[in-house]
Amino acid sequence: MALKIYGVSGSRAGRALWAAEELGLAYEHIKTPFSGGAPKSPEMLKLNPNGRIPVIDDDGVIVWESMAINLYLAKKAGGALAPKTAVEDAHMTMWSFWVMTECEKAALQIVFHRVVYPEDKRDEKVAQESIATLKGPLGVLENALKAGGGQLVGGRFTIADLNVAAVLAWSRPARDLYADFPGVTAWLKACLDRPAQKKVQGMR
Repeated sequence: MALKIYGVSGSRAGRALWAAEELGLAYEHIKTPFSGGAPKSPEMLKLNPNGRIPVIDDDGVIVWESMAINLYLAKKAGGALAPKTAVEDAHMTMWSFWVMTECEKAALQIVFHRVVYPEDKRDEKVAQESIATLKGPLGVLENALKAGGGQLVGGRFTIADLNVAAVLAWSRPARDLYADFPGVTAWLKACLDRPAQKKVQGMR
């Protein structure tokens, strides 16, 4: 049975699709939108009782939560994206948790209030507050990239870079936010310009 990835590329499932493409995995993409009740269908609730995407079925191994999925896929596949030592494993997990707790909520608010919502529903005050919130974490990331030679773990592109970049991509409509973080700007562009990510961007 092939790996099955449930979700759509414009959601958190895009992270799992990106990881699968980077890792060269054979998979079946089962397009499951996050709206309209699809994740809460009886069939989906059997896979993820939380009623959310993404979720994967890897030959009977069910995993949900986007960061857990990506860490699992990378470790199973091995190669450059995966940890080579226990220390790398800890640091890849650390950065994956960090971006969810420190960045994701604010990044989502930026893309919602600058792009996704119709004009009459956007609140620039919320966007500005979210920009202010991200300045601290981006400073942390800027320093980490400088210390790591432009990557987060092991001096190479890993699942940690992919996970962090996938979240921060939502904050790109705030161009003014990145002016003070040239290292993050260059790193994020390089991550999002990778062929695997470009392929996921083109999925519908």
